[in-house]
Amino acid sequence: MKIAKGKVSTRKDKKEVSLPVEERKVEKRKAALKADKSRSKWTKKAKLGKKDPDKPKRPPSAFFVFLEEFRKTYKEEHPNVKAVSAVGKAGGEKWKSLTKAEKAPYESKAAQRKVDYEKLIKAYNKKQESVVDDEDEESDKSNSVVNDEDDEETGEGEEDDDEDDD
Repeated sequence: MKIAKGKVSTRKDKKEVSLPVEERKVEKRKAALKADKSRSKWTKKAKLGKKDPDKPKRPPSAFFVFLEEFRKTYKEEHPNVKAVSAVGKAGGEKWKSLTKAEKAPYESKAAQRKVDYEKLIKAYNKKQESVVDDEDEESDKSNSVVNDEDDEETGEGEEDDDEDDD
């Protein structure tokens, strides 16, 4: 289908202006869905904001173990450089240039920290489970006490006694 260039532009203009009502509604729905998605991000962030300050922090990787030492030496060599990004870039370049043998001590330190972290997180999880179990037991007890009191007030306990007498 061959169409002259001048006519193509006029046809597109006509299509944009004369969209059917159904298509216009669909476009509005899409905009509404986008707005809903942005709202859900806020609610997720609000839920994620509740962090336990007692929970152990994750252990650093071998690179970050290396970076801890590298920062000290870099600041001694370059006292005028204040930018964190400059230290990070220099550390990344240095890390890439290291051989596996040179990276080995940092990897072993990271592995040791990971083992320590796993021990801490197991202890933390046990503590959390015991706290949750205690809360569940207390809530069960309080519910049963409340239910017993309700039964006594309604007289359900008395009706059971009358049925046994027959």
